[in-house]
Amino acid sequence: MILPLMLEAVSFRDIIRPLSLEIEAGPSTIILGANGAGKSVLMRLMHGLLTPTGGKISWKDAHPGRHQAMVFQRPVMLRRSALANVVYALKVAGIGDAERLAADALREVGLWHLAQRSARVLSGGEQQRLALARAWALHPEVLFLDEPTASLDPSATREIEAVIRAFDASGTKIVMATHNLGQARRLGDEVLFIHEGRLVERAPVERFFGQPASAEAAAFIKGELPWP
Repeated sequence: MILPLMLEAVSFRDIIRPLSLEIEAGPSTIILGANGAGKSVLMRLMHGLLTPTGGKISWKDAHPGRHQAMVFQRPVMLRRSALANVVYALKVAGIGDAERLAADALREVGLWHLAQRSARVLSGGEQQRLALARAWALHPEVLFLDEPTASLDPSATREIEAVIRAFDASGTKIVMATHNLGQARRLGDEVLFIHEGRLVERAPVERFFGQPASAEAAAFIKGELPWP
């Protein structure tokens, strides 16, 4: 395993205040907070898309990029078929037998019947499942998810959550940012609560919702902090 992931006094401009934490293998980690709290920036720092302006981020493995994947709120679709989108991701990663692995990944997310359809004409929920298929084909040890259902209807959200549970069941470590309290309860084992760029609270899901230790978390749960 490439984990643990260590963040030591990490900060980014004025968006993320200095924070220190360790992310380990196992239980799903939910980064929870209102819009503008800094969740997406923190995810990008963890994934290596942003370089911190202060502090240090380190992994157990010297080459963590080979073992992790990230799915964004608005996935980028290439101008080619759904199948070809997954094949391309595998070839970029240098993984052989791309056609077979891509087909398996599409079946896993329920999109095999749309394999030859242009990815850009798929619905929002289908595109998000395709993004998850690209990640699934890579068999990552860590999957970062940045608000993966924020713009989807309840039916599409349920389909995406089912795929996320499948990742979790397969042994992939899930780290997901969301502002959705119900989703955090359904998918998370622990919560990192971010408020105004600060890590205010870290707790198991049930304890966070049942007995929040900070005034900010209690207000957020009650809907008294700014809400999207």
